[in-house]
Amino acid sequence: MSLQDTPTATDYDVAVSGLGPVGLFSAILLGRKGYRVIGFDRWPTPYPLPRAVTFDHEIARILNVIGIDADADPAIAHYDSVYRWQNAAGETLMEIDWKNTAHDGWRNRYWFSQPALEARLREVAASLPNVTLMPGFEVQDFEQSTDLVRVSYRETVVQGILAVPKEDGQAGSVTARFLIGSDGANSTTRQRLGLEPADQEFYYDWLVVDLQPELPLVYDPPHYQVCDPARPTTVVPGGPGRNPGDPDRRRWEFMALPGESREELGRPEKVWELLRPFDVTPDNAVLERAVVWRFQAKHLEQWRVGRVALAGDAAHLMPPFAGEGMCAGLRDANNLCWRLDLALRGLADPSVLDGYCSERKPHVKWYIDFSVGIGKVICVTDEAEAAERDRRLIAEHQEHKARGPISPHEAVLGPGAWVEGDEHAGKPSVQSRVAHRGAAGRFDEVVGRGWTLISAPGHEQPLSAEQQALFAEIDGTSVTVGAAGSGADVIDVEGVYTAWMRAHDVTHLLVRPDFYVAATAATGEQMRRAFDRIVESLSLRMPTAAV
Repeated sequence: MSLQDTPTATDYDVAVSGLGPVGLFSAILLGRKGYRVIGFDRWPTPYPLPRAVTFDHEIARILNVIGIDADADPAIAHYDSVYRWQNAAGETLMEIDWKNTAHDGWRNRYWFSQPALEARLREVAASLPNVTLMPGFEVQDFEQSTDLVRVSYRETVVQGILAVPKEDGQAGSVTARFLIGSDGANSTTRQRLGLEPADQEFYYDWLVVDLQPELPLVYDPPHYQVCDPARPTTVVPGGPGRNPGDPDRRRWEFMALPGESREELGRPEKVWELLRPFDVTPDNAVLERAVVWRFQAKHLEQWRVGRVALAGDAAHLMPPFAGEGMCAGLRDANNLCWRLDLALRGLADPSVLDGYCSERKPHVKWYIDFSVGIGKVICVTDEAEAAERDRRLIAEHQEHKARGPISPHEAVLGPGAWVEGDEHAGKPSVQSRVAHRGAAGRFDEVVGRGWTLISAPGHEQPLSAEQQALFAEIDGTSVTVGAAGSGADVIDVEGVYTAWMRAHDVTHLLVRPDFYVAATAATGEQMRRAFDRIVESLSLRMPTAAV
């Protein structure tokens, strides 16, 4: 695991082990910054069958960075409806808000096919001349020094359902300044680091069924949970059809009952038997996949060792009840890559990655706990226990009905590059449509992304000259946002920024590259103090040539 100190010249800036959505997105973010990236994956070709099928508003905003517009893309669907939980009698137990639009301008929930998304990501990554993809080559080991990581790889061959080292295959090694381990739940990178995840001991086997209907299958609502002790069941969309004009795919998840084997549950005749009550048969649908998954909840306490960082399923696992597994991995990548950018540019030490762990671990733990909590609601097979659950939840639902559906997004970042004590910091930032320099659209698209300091008209640049110089070094952008005629740099077309600032008595809003709020302030002095706290938390420094 250790490597003697060597000169800092390397073959690549970053190596990525595992080219699922998290690894590919990391390669794209870093490649678009101009870094030399090499990505390895043990599978020669992308996995062709459905896995993740849904993402939330944060991921829609993240994907828009690379040109995927979830609101307009034909490969992505949305349904303006709540996520309803009902008992065997059809009575509503709870509703989760998958209907409304979040304050960043994106819907709370979207539906897609993972193979289609991965194909898009792979296409974008392959278009970057400084990104090298190595499908069919597995990272077998690595060693690191204070300056670099040496990654050893070997060609693989598919044998049945496994990709194994090819006996006479190509092998070699490359050096990189950092390594990202996004190689899944059975991560080789994690194993080589000797890290063991904390286990919440939540284990349930579920049969996951994906199919392509020949005619539209319409359900109201389109996504719901059946909390029936006779067979807990999930019914959700599966993204747009395989071909233009095909009905939307559908997914069912059926819990294995006590004493029921995985083999028995996965038999084709059993699959069709379970689908029959939903009027789904071999005559009106094509079965794409039926597999028994073990739903579980785990997370690492440590996500980074030296120049190696873990992301996605390599760092955490959660049950799919909240639809947040892949989302958490893409949040990891978005957080990790802007920190890597600072380290690669010499604006911060590699220790800046410690903040990646301290921020992401509590955030993902919130989603794991949320998923486990709602999983415990549905995974009840005892009739008496289910009846008591129903009584309690129906009463709670009626009591709180006026409040609306439960919010699925209450997570806050752990300690890091944001001002604790600021009620808005550590959470996703507001966004709406604006006009700027002859263009109109979402703020991210029109003004730009990265570190952004947004101020109300009449409260121009609050940072000191020294702070402005450092802000410029990290590619920060400062603008005023306000109504037409206010003299603002950016016109607040929908009035969202103006209303938000007034409602919260804020005149300055500092947003990070991952779209999280770093700080808000009512005065310039408050923002200057907040900026210094952010600089200190990141140990930012001016490059030697600029001093």
